[in-house]
Amino acid sequence: MIRPRAAILALTLAAALAPGANGQVAGAPTPKAVIYPGEVIRDDMLNDATQELARDANGPFVESRAMVVGKVARLTLLPGHAIPFAGVSNRKLVANGAEVRLIYAEGGLTIVTTGAALQDGSSGDMVRVRNSDSGVTVSGIVQPDGSVSVGGG
Repeated sequence: MIRPRAAILALTLAAALAPGANGQVAGAPTPKAVIYPGEVIRDDMLNDATQELARDANGPFVESRAMVVGKVARLTLLPGHAIPFAGVSNRKLVANGAEVRLIYAEGGLTIVTTGAALQDGSSGDMVRVRNSDSGVTVSGIVQPDGSVSVGGG
C-alpha cells in the first residue's frame, strides 16, 4: 500500500520529469543573438519560440515581447533560451552622481533647480537627490523625462 505522502511525492516527481513539464510555451520571445548586460532590448533582437524550450532554474520567464522590449538586459541572454524575469530591468533614467532637474510644482507655482542624484532610478522610482543650491537632501519621484518631482500636487 502506498502512503498518501509518498503518493503525492511520486506524482510531483512524475509531473516534473514528464516531457514538456519544464518547458516554456511556444511563441515566447527568445534572443536572436547574444544580448549582453546593459543592452536595451529591441523588438528586432527577438524571435518567437517555435518549439518548447528547456527552462533553467532561474525562476519565472517572460511570455511576451511587450514584457521585454525597451528594457535593459541585466544578465547575458542567450539565443534560443527562455528569458527570465530576473534577466531584464527597466531603463535607468537617473544615474547615481548625475545632475538632474528637480521640479516642485503646486498650483500655479513651479520651481526648477538642479541636484546630484544619490542613487539610480527608473521612471516612477523614489530617489534621493542633493539640492545643488542648498545642499539639502530631498526625495522625489523620477519622471519619464528623467527629471525628479519633489513635491506639490
